[in-house]
Amino acid sequence: MIGSQINASEKQFGYKEETKSSQAQLAHREKLYRLFRETPLPVDQLLTCLGLYMRSSALTKILFINELYELILHQPGVIMEFGTWWGQNIVLFENLRAIYEPFNQSRRVIGFDTFKGYPSISDQDRISETITIGGYKVSEGYRKYLEELIAFHEENNVLGNIKKHQLVEGDVTETIQEFFVKHPETIVALAYFDMALYEPSKACLQAIRPHLMPGSVIMFDELNSREYPGETVAFKELFRGERFTLHRSKFMTDRAYIILQ
Repeated sequence: MIGSQINASEKQFGYKEETKSSQAQLAHREKLYRLFRETPLPVDQLLTCLGLYMRSSALTKILFINELYELILHQPGVIMEFGTWWGQNIVLFENLRAIYEPFNQSRRVIGFDTFKGYPSISDQDRISETITIGGYKVSEGYRKYLEELIAFHEENNVLGNIKKHQLVEGDVTETIQEFFVKHPETIVALAYFDMALYEPSKACLQAIRPHLMPGSVIMFDELNSREYPGETVAFKELFRGERFTLHRSKFMTDRAYIILQ
């Protein structure tokens, strides 16, 4: 039975992958994994036909990232992601930049992550199978692999000779301050928060505030979440007096974002 099996995340990284699927749904999903492993498609065709194996939830995430990008098309500034994990959003943002504004070399995409999982958990957070020390760590050496992967996409697009992405490794409560010291000119068009924890979320919200402008977008992955309260607590503490409008995604209805006024 699927419930008695150890999934890849738990076996390799020491925690279970977060899911709200039932045991029956997880068991059914194994069929898709098998079909993917046994694909008869040559690799070049597989890479152009990934929709064959993409569940609706995965497609929804791509539509959601596109929804966010469309919000900032007339907004100058960079895209920052706090909590990159495997880095899919970074690649999606790079390719959306190439689609919507291929000659906008100032639209940089910057991702922050320890690449080693959570270094600490505060009292404002709730311990769980994923919210634990080392939660969401990636494979050894993955940062280098991700750099190569992002560079490929960037070089494959217009202005490929100009680097428009950056991965910042380390504890974001420290690296975010260092980043703005080195880049005080930065304007943040979109800040994507997917860390779930109180302390890093608060540190990043504090750091980006002077770099936000009317029209800037802040996306929260766990706003109003009982399981992951830290992100919301940090936001309410820091933005209570700010002028903004609050929205939920039309594709991922449990995701929320604010647009500064």
